[in-house]
Amino acid sequence: MFQVQKWGNSLGIRIPKSLALKVGIEEGTEVDLDVEDGHLVIKPKSATLDELLAHVTPDNLHKEVSTGEPQGRETW
Repeated sequence: MFQVQKWGNSLGIRIPKSLALKVGIEEGTEVDLDVEDGHLVIKPKSATLDELLAHVTPDNLHKEVSTGEPQGRETW
């Protein structure tokens, strides 16, 4: 069982290392907090499309790949 503690003007819960490792979070990880069916849910923050695209460079951009001739309703 864990105890909610006052940290400054907020409340906090310490996350044991074993649980943090299981969900892939570490110090500095941004998380989203939500309430689902009356439960507090903590999830690692999902990257936005802009954040993901910021990692695309000319060096790691994939070349166009041919998948053959259009089939069925794929033809224009």
